[in-house]
Amino acid sequence: MLLASSIFLITLIFVIWQPRGLQIGTTAVIGALVALLAGVVSISDVGIVFDIIWDATLAFIGIIILSMVLDEIGFFEWAALKMAKLSHGNGHLMFIYSIILGAIVSALFANDGAALILTPILLAKMNILKLNTKTILAFLLAGGFISDSASLPFVFSNLTNIVTANYFNIGFSEFFSHMIFPFLVSVIVSMIVLWLFLRKDIPSHVNINLLKNPRAAIKHVGLFNFSWLFLAVLLSGYFIGDAYNIPVSVFALGGGILFLMIASYTKTVEPRHIIKNAPWQVVWFSLGLYIVVYGLKNAGLTDYITDILVYLNTQSDVVAVVGTGFLAAFLSAIMNNMPTIMVMDISLHEIPNQAMIYANIVGCNLGPKMTPFGSLATLLWLHTLNKKGVKISFWSYSKFGLIVTPPILLAVLLSLV
Repeated sequence: MLLASSIFLITLIFVIWQPRGLQIGTTAVIGALVALLAGVVSISDVGIVFDIIWDATLAFIGIIILSMVLDEIGFFEWAALKMAKLSHGNGHLMFIYSIILGAIVSALFANDGAALILTPILLAKMNILKLNTKTILAFLLAGGFISDSASLPFVFSNLTNIVTANYFNIGFSEFFSHMIFPFLVSVIVSMIVLWLFLRKDIPSHVNINLLKNPRAAIKHVGLFNFSWLFLAVLLSGYFIGDAYNIPVSVFALGGGILFLMIASYTKTVEPRHIIKNAPWQVVWFSLGLYIVVYGLKNAGLTDYITDILVYLNTQSDVVAVVGTGFLAAFLSAIMNNMPTIMVMDISLHEIPNQAMIYANIVGCNLGPKMTPFGSLATLLWLHTLNKKGVKISFWSYSKFGLIVTPPILLAVLLSLV
């Protein structure tokens, strides 16, 4: 346990620290190789891990490619400008609309996609509107938070969702039916809590005349109009494919590549640019870190957690769900939600309580917001902001996350009971 824990902690520290520009995927792969050479995991374990995450990884790649193409044609910039214009200059309405936009993007294009795509767009619009630093930070914090808290309704909305759905053989429609209400609760409660916490930094009026017309953001009108139909058909495909047990990645990756080909045919995007700039490091991060975490499983960590979960399952439904959710949230906050979801899934495997499975997902999606390193989406969000010259300290973010996350998490978990 000591060796496995040491390898995991050192890997996680380097993922967060990123010394000399060492990227997160490279660090995770090095950690996996060390775990393999040290005997913490075996070659057969690597095969098991690959079997658990291949669908999630391929689906993520597809969703990111689709998001990047839509971004290239001005889809998300149009949406952000439209949101701003609909507020009619009311700063508080703009704040609420930006959260709703973030929730929709997170649900349909995954939390990592929302962090990667929306963050620079919102930051650019805030600068054009000449808002002060505190106001910009308020909008960015809300946008960063909702990217994870709204990643609940669909299997593809979060890597944790895909991994868990595959591990427990939960179908696309079944997942949606159980998580659509918690998703709505999460979005509504998030809006209320975030507004209460940040309202002092939100101006009552914003000069939206400084922003260009939303239509001006569109690079290709025909492709933009077609994209709505394409997204509707793709979403329908997920539900249809569920009836035939077709993996989510078939539609996510297939849809992403097909839309890239269509956009390339219209000369709107350059495929090489999209492929080159796709966040491939996330793929290596996912595979590498899961292998490192499997070493913790081999060392017996899941046995300890299973004992806790078995005890919770003997209590009332409320205690079982809330306890599971907060346990997953706490682990996600201190060791990242990617490894936590695997550890918790394995620990829950022999416990016949489906509500606890969904509570685990909620905990792993919302709990990470308590720390800057709790989720990959937050790490990507902070990295994107840092490149744009916006620096948020560890303690500033942690103070924000520790205050707003618990009440929202509790409300969402209670909606599962």
